[in-house]
This record gives sequence, C-alpha cells and structure tokens, in this order.
Amino acid sequence: MPITRRAFVAAAVAQLTLVARRARAQPSKMARIGVLLYGTPDNDPNLPAFRDGMRDLGYVEGRNLAYEYRYAEAKTERLAGLATELVKRGPHLIFALGGDVAPFARAATSTIPIVMAVSNDPVQTQMVSSLARPGGNITGVTLIASDLAAKRLQFLKEIAPAMTRVGILWNPDHVDPEYRETQVTARQLGLQLHSLEVRHPADLDGAFGAAATARLEAMVIVSSRLTAIARAQIQEAATKHQIVLVCGWGPWAQHGALLAYGPDVNATVRLAAAQVDKILKGAKPGELPIEQPTRFQLVINTKTAKAFGLTVPSSLLLRAVQVIE
Repeated sequence: MPITRRAFVAAAVAQLTLVARRARAQPSKMARIGVLLYGTPDNDPNLPAFRDGMRDLGYVEGRNLAYEYRYAEAKTERLAGLATELVKRGPHLIFALGGDVAPFARAATSTIPIVMAVSNDPVQTQMVSSLARPGGNITGVTLIASDLAAKRLQFLKEIAPAMTRVGILWNPDHVDPEYRETQVTARQLGLQLHSLEVRHPADLDGAFGAAATARLEAMVIVSSRLTAIARAQIQEAATKHQIVLVCGWGPWAQHGALLAYGPDVNATVRLAAAQVDKILKGAKPGELPIEQPTRFQLVINTKTAKAFGLTVPSSLLLRAVQVIE
C-alpha cells in the first residue's frame, strides 16, 4: 500500500519527537564525580551497584560522565589526604562509600555536595542533623533500618526455640542501633544475651574464647566493615566452637551461617545514584532525605540447620529469597 504524504509527515514528526524526548532524558553536561573509597575500585563490593545505577539514569562514562577515584587501599590513615586531593580537583559532587570514609569527605569540604552510602547511623555519628533533612552539603543512604535486629532474633527463636544463650559480636566504634535493639528483643524472647566487643580482627580470638566459656549456642553478627573483612575468620571460629551464626547483609549464609537477614545492599546503593542525579540537576543535598532500605532479603542455610539438629519451619522457608541446601 503506498504511503500518503500526510502519513509520511506524521511518522516523521513522531520520530523527531521521540528523538527529542530521548535527548532531553539523557544528561548532556559532563558530570565530574569524585569517588572516595576505603579499598580500591576493583575490589569494592558495592561500587558496581552505584555505577550501574548511574548508567541506568543515562550517565555514560566518556560521554556525559567522568569519575575521579581516590582510594585508600584499606589504609585508613590515607583517607584524609585523598579527600583533600579530590576537593582540589573541583568535582561537581563527591560520592563517599562507607561510614568510615564519609567523615573524611565532610571534613575536606563544606561546599561541594557529598552523597554517602553508609552502614552506620549518620545522625548518631553527627554526619547530618536528621535523616529527613540532613542539612549542609551532605545526603545519601544508610543501610540501617528499624526492626532488622529484632527480626533476626525472632527468626532464630523460630528455628531453635530451645536456645537460651546467645552472643552478639559487634564493633562499638560502628555506631548503629542494632546492639540496643538486640538487647531489647533478647529480653522479650527470654534469651541471655552476651556482649562480645571487637574493634580489631585481633580481638576475635578473645571474643570466641569468651563465647566458649559462656557456652553460647548462637551468635548474632552485627554488620560493619570489620566483621565483613573478618567474615572467613569469624565463620571458621564459629565452626570450631559449634556456634550457630545469625547475620545481616553479606554472603554469610552462603558460607555456612544459619541465616542472614538484611537489606538488599545493591538496591540501597542504587538509591544513592538517584540522589546524585537530583543534585546534578539542581537539588540541594541538605534538603534530600537520607534514604533507607526498602527491600530486605532472608537467606536460610538448611544444610547448617541439619548439622545442628534444627528444623526450619516451612513458614520461614517460604519467606526466604534463597534456601541453601
């Protein structure tokens, strides 16, 4: 069928409109983002999620986006100098990945916008005035969320109702509400909770020695950079002492913990990319609320449960996003 002039013109206009819309949707200005890391760009487990989030929002490296990295290679003493270097480069924005990294970015500048992704409480650490209205030049995301600690203990109690002696392995320097919330829930569930404080990997042997003396049956691991880095060491010690592990975010259950329950870390970090996009388009960081997790994942290792003579209720198995057998 021959195409009419009117149809041709209509199709051409529609095509031009589509191209114009796509052009408007793509950020055109070259966005220069400084990235401050504890490790390196190659080994940071959460950086890919941020970069994917930026790409999904239309930012393409080399076309309208340039990253400038400064990374400490796990040497905390380098972070202050690296943050200062980034500020001197004059990026449009700084992305600080980690609760132990963000304070150095804030100390280095009060004018360049900072978007942080942290696992601690940014209010308690005085990074921001409030989650709803951070103030200053900072916003971002935090992995903390209410009821997470309570849920982990409740899940443990459902799987092991006879257990009474539980430890909590935590770093007091990592400021979050999980220890306090775990204390409250333990009392409600009739559990004896033993605090095991670790500030350095060298403290772990003493913590597990105390756990053995107290004849602990299970241990809750509070997520932090320290416990994430020492995961293999912690799980090896737990196996040696026959202690059930209950954990938060990270690959704990895949490596032998009874269960892990926590936020979808990648989904939360992607929220930081959305905040970066808003700031690059003119939003003030201090007026953007600190985002918190909206998606949570329960992973259960039934192989571990069987090894400890435990049975996981079917109701919990149905809730799990992954069951390891």
